[in-house]
Amino acid sequence: MTSVKFRNLSRNWHRDIAYFFVGLIISFSISGIALNHRRTFNSRQFTYNAEPIQLQLPANTEEITEEFVQTLLPVIDMGNKYEGFSLRNGSLRIIYEKARAEVNLETGSGEKEWVGRRIGLAEMADLHQTTNPAWIWYSDIFGIAMIIIAVSGMFISGGKTSFKSRGWKLAVVGVVFPLVFLFFLV
Repeated sequence: MTSVKFRNLSRNWHRDIAYFFVGLIISFSISGIALNHRRTFNSRQFTYNAEPIQLQLPANTEEITEEFVQTLLPVIDMGNKYEGFSLRNGSLRIIYEKARAEVNLETGSGEKEWVGRRIGLAEMADLHQTTNPAWIWYSDIFGIAMIIIAVSGMFISGGKTSFKSRGWKLAVVGVVFPLVFLFFLV
């Protein structure tokens, strides 16, 4: 096969696969950016109302049991269905349907919040973490398609802008950069 035919074939595969997956590429890109900032931004929900609360908590965290949390529910008075609680990072988090309360274990001060779902962005973020078997297969096919797009992209150009002439240099930097983060900065 001549190099021109091979470049045309690569261009066609690159273009057509990208057309087919354009929605998922954009969705994964947007939600991936949002998930990168998950420590400062919740991609799935937003707080639309918050109020301070003060609770009397036992000094011994082992005393914070399901039964104890049940006694707090009328005091917190969220008006939403109780779903559970957790203790972590020095806080008691009480989870409700579409709401939550978080209280500092030492001071007993905290906040109760009512939350709403970020329509669109929440669903995109869910795609990253779903364990539905059908979706996993589709995501695997998407991953293979991304490999084909990347490899075929290396053969689209010829001459001075070809992969062989200058593209390999950019590819090396593109591979080294995440490796530096992985091994030295993460």
